Amino acid sequence: HDIRPAPGHAGPGGTLLATSGPAIAMATSDGAVWIGHMRRPDADEPFKLPARRALADGHFDLPEVPVDSETGYREIDYREDGDVGFLRFDFYNGAMSVDQCRRLLDAYDKARARPTRVIVLQGGDDFWSNGIHLNLIEAAGNPAEESWLNINAMNDLAEAIIRTESHLTVAAMRGNSGAGGVFLARACDHVWLHGAVVLNPHYKDMGNLYGSEFWTYLLPRHAGAENAKRITQARLPMGAPEATALGLADEILCRDRQGFDTQVRTGARALAQAPDFAATLAAKAARRRADEADKPLSEYRDAELKRMRRNFFGFDTSYHVARYNFVYKVNKSRTPVTLARHRDKTCEPRLREAS
Repeated sequence: HDIRPAPGHAGPGGTLLATSGPAIAMATSDGAVWIGHMRRPDADEPFKLPARRALADGHFDLPEVPVDSETGYREIDYREDGDVGFLRFDFYNGAMSVDQCRRLLDAYDKARARPTRVIVLQGGDDFWSNGIHLNLIEAAGNPAEESWLNINAMNDLAEAIIRTESHLTVAAMRGNSGAGGVFLARACDHVWLHGAVVLNPHYKDMGNLYGSEFWTYLLPRHAGAENAKRITQARLPMGAPEATALGLADEILCRDRQGFDTQVRTGARALAQAPDFAATLAAKAARRRADEADKPLSEYRDAELKRMRRNFFGFDTSYHVARYNFVYKVNKSRTPVTLARHRDKTCEPRLREAS
C-alpha cells in the first residue's frame, strides 16, 4: 500500500534498496518505488502500518535516505510562487501520527520564516487530513498514552496556524477530511474546497470522543453558536455546499482537479497582491489579540484536553473499543440510528408528518 516513485534508486527487481522514514524502497524492472505501508495478515497486528513498522523483525541493514528529501519518501513538500508558499502534505489515508505532525509543524515554521505573504496548506490528493493516526495508536504499547501524544502534536500544529500573524493562511482542500482534520483546516484564515469534497466534522462515532484542535474556539467564531452545535452533534457526512453554508469553509472552487489547482494559485496570488494586504494582516493580528484577551487559547486547549484525557485514560473504554473496531474493521451489529432514522423515536412525529 502507499506506493510512490523512488527516484535515484535502482537494482535487481524485488531487491530492498533503502529506508526513508517509515518507508522501504524496492527495486522494480524500470527503477524503484517507496512502499509506505504494508499489511501482514499473519502478524499480531494484521492491519495497515508503516512498512518499517510492519517489517520491524526484518532488521534491515539498508542505507537511510532522509525523509522528504529529493530522493526520499516524500510526504511533505514546499515550493514558492512569488509571494505565495505552497506547503503540501500527503499522508496516507489522511492519518497524522505524532512524527508526521511534528515534521509538518517544522516545515510550517520554516514556511513562516520565508519572505512570502500567503501560505497555502494543500494536503493530499485523496485526503486533506483525517486527524490522529488510529492504526499506529492501536499498535502502540500504550494506546492511551500514544493517543495523548498524538492529539497534543495535532494541537501544536493547529495553534501555530492560529497564532500566525506574519502571513495569511489558506487550507486548499482538494481531498476529503474528517474529525480533527476538519478543524485543523478551519484554523486557517481561508478554507477553499474542491466542489466534490466530503467532510465528516465530528468525533462522536469514535466512542463519543470529545475532540480538540481548538474546535471550541474555531467553530463558534466561524460558524456561530447554533451551527457549531449542529456540526458537532450530527454524525453524517456533508458536502461542500453544506460545509460552506455552515461556516466550516469559505468558498467552493471548481470540481475539476486541474481547474481547482489553477483557481487556488490564482486566488492565493490575489490575496498576496491585494492593495489592502497590510491592512488585512493588521486586522487579523488585532482580532487575535482581542480574542486572546477575552479568553486565551491555552484555556480552550486545556478544557478540550481535560475531556480528551477522560476519553483516553478514564473508566469509560468506549473510545478504545470504537478504535479497535475501526482498525480491525469489525462490522456494527446493526445500522447506527444516525442512518436508520426510522428507529429514532424523536424523529417519529416528523416522519409521520412527512408521510
